[in-house]
Amino acid sequence: MASAVGADAPAWGWARGLNTRRLRFPSWTDLWTGLRAEVIAQADSAFLWTPVAFGIGVAAYLGLKTEPALWPCVIAAALALAVAAGVARWGRSRTLAIATSLAAITLCGFCAGKLRTDIAAAPIVPANIGVVPMEGWVVDIASPSEHGERLLIAPTWIAGLSAERTPKRVRIVVPPGDVLGPGSAIHVMALLDPPPGPAAPGSYDFARDAWFDGLGGVGLALKPPQLVDLEPPPWRLRLGMAVNSLRWSLAQHLADDLHSLMGDHDGGAVGLAVTVTTSHEDWLDPQSRDDLRGSGLAHMLAIAGLHTAAVSGFVFFALRLLVAAWPWLALRVNGKKVAAIGGLIAVLIYLTLSGAHPPARRAAVTASVAFLAILLDRRAVSLHSLAIAALAVMLIEPEVVISPGFEMSFCATASLVALAEVWPHRHRASDLPWYLAALQNARDWTLGMLMVSFVAGAATTPFSIQHFNRIANYGMFANLTADLLAGVVLMPALTVSVLLQALGVGHAIIMPLLAIAGAAARGIVAIGHLFSNLPGAKLTISSAPTIALTVSYLGILFACLWRGRLRWIGVPLSCAVAFWPRPAPPVAWIASDGGDAALVVAGKVVALKPNTRAYAVQTWAQRRGFDLPADPIKAAAVISDCNRLHCAPIGAAKPAIAAWWTRRKPKPEALGQLCNGADILILKADVTPPDACKKAMLLTPADFAKGGAAEVFPGGVSRGGASWKLVWSQPLRGERPWTRISGSGE
Repeated sequence: MASAVGADAPAWGWARGLNTRRLRFPSWTDLWTGLRAEVIAQADSAFLWTPVAFGIGVAAYLGLKTEPALWPCVIAAALALAVAAGVARWGRSRTLAIATSLAAITLCGFCAGKLRTDIAAAPIVPANIGVVPMEGWVVDIASPSEHGERLLIAPTWIAGLSAERTPKRVRIVVPPGDVLGPGSAIHVMALLDPPPGPAAPGSYDFARDAWFDGLGGVGLALKPPQLVDLEPPPWRLRLGMAVNSLRWSLAQHLADDLHSLMGDHDGGAVGLAVTVTTSHEDWLDPQSRDDLRGSGLAHMLAIAGLHTAAVSGFVFFALRLLVAAWPWLALRVNGKKVAAIGGLIAVLIYLTLSGAHPPARRAAVTASVAFLAILLDRRAVSLHSLAIAALAVMLIEPEVVISPGFEMSFCATASLVALAEVWPHRHRASDLPWYLAALQNARDWTLGMLMVSFVAGAATTPFSIQHFNRIANYGMFANLTADLLAGVVLMPALTVSVLLQALGVGHAIIMPLLAIAGAAARGIVAIGHLFSNLPGAKLTISSAPTIALTVSYLGILFACLWRGRLRWIGVPLSCAVAFWPRPAPPVAWIASDGGDAALVVAGKVVALKPNTRAYAVQTWAQRRGFDLPADPIKAAAVISDCNRLHCAPIGAAKPAIAAWWTRRKPKPEALGQLCNGADILILKADVTPPDACKKAMLLTPADFAKGGAAEVFPGGVSRGGASWKLVWSQPLRGERPWTRISGSGE
């Protein structure tokens, strides 16, 4: 009996004998044999791991604390490729050949990251450049900030900077109503800074993204920009400005037409429709934006996979239907391939109209790969085509591997494609009455949509927690309805209306289509408002250590790409961000230039200067899982006595923070009064503190220039004997090209 059981039992897992109910625990030999069999089974899908290996190499490069030299990277990658080629040619082990190839691709990813950094190098405005006049061309209208509209400018002259030190692009905030469209030559007086670093240690590093985008400065216009005459710009800049001018004009006409149909009380429909068409958010009111984000519909605001798939998919199926409806043409051309060519053209046009921002570029590459697969008689939607798209995106822009948009979009898509591969396909009875068949179809469609929404939501949740610190508890239901409305009604109606407008068709035909699009947009915003305001709609969770996100990332990929039962190991690993233990949170935060600070009081973040850096304070509070007080000004008055010159601690809040906010040197007695009872003293002036301040931890401009933003933790012994320790942002960033100069923000 034992031999019969051993002969018939599978090598992997628990085995049941032929004539017994006893369970046999697998031996080490069984485990090793099963593991080896599963590893060997991955050989046929080894290509799926190519973008993973490449991405690991890029992420390893971006995670360094010091900048490596280029040539050692190139030599190491070349040697690794040579070894991999030799093993593949003369080696006897296919597994070893795959392993060496993936290792070589990892080194190529590292090398690509370094090469991309060197190519992206461009001048950055010096720190403390201050208020300067500048002239340049308005390249585009960027997304608005809470202080006003943003202009992306290609400067031709900045006072005090030579031509070699003038940045390629700067972005400035102008007052509402002072926007000059793309293609305008302007003169403006602006307060400029280098792109800001992280608002808190370990948080989002805008300076890194600005480096790869060629953005060399940010600022605030102190006066409305004025039109001037400048020398004609290079042809590439003229072409880019012409396209952006077309987009801006289309956005204005679309907004005017929708306003004429819907009036001023449009429920956010006008802003959403303009946003998904041209990516201009200038007509979207803050409440609608917050509702969409709070309900898990933030992806509606960034033109990406959903929008590109809806537009190109509509064009594809419409063309295929038209070809099939014309028998003469259907007999002479391949309708599917004609439709694929039309889909490719639609992707290119929509990419241009949307401004070709990074999410749109990624979506365009993915959609293009799918249509090219159709033209080459391959499966349009598969993990192989997704792997090609991911690899293409990373070859063009290696830095996207750590971008939340890339992580969320490709993990969600991979999860859905993997779901489609394992989803059971049942044979249906062909003789059912129509009403029973309709009920069966409705059941299958509903179940399928629920699974799609659940799987996509689960795949993006780790990144939503880590990067945005929120979970939309009703996000699955909001997406189930809003995505369907956007894909089936909103985007097709906008596509046809824009196409007809380009062909010169009269408003009498276009306006009904815009009315349909406006109603769909109003419905999407209403869905967002409903699900963002239900009880318990949002759950705030603090960010986990970086290693937790890495584990979740690889867990999702493992569950999607691995072939065999071991793939289910990836499911619990993907939950690492949600369940990873969080260290004790900080008790205070100090801005990167010492211009503001905040304390945690009864679980809420109270800023000393509530109206100064509201976004930075909110970002830090959200990342650490804290709430903000209902009345920030009233809360601040309880812990500190502040004016435009200084802050003196009052009350029992700890640490007691005192600050001198200006560069003008204070009198010793005034500084001594500030230090009375203070644990930490922030100084923006270069001054020697009096003896009364020796018991406080002193933070000078040199400290902030070297360390950036800081978090305060209890414990330890620092300068002055204070029992507080500081964690600075700059040491966590290391010495990289984008960390050498950082400003304090716009």
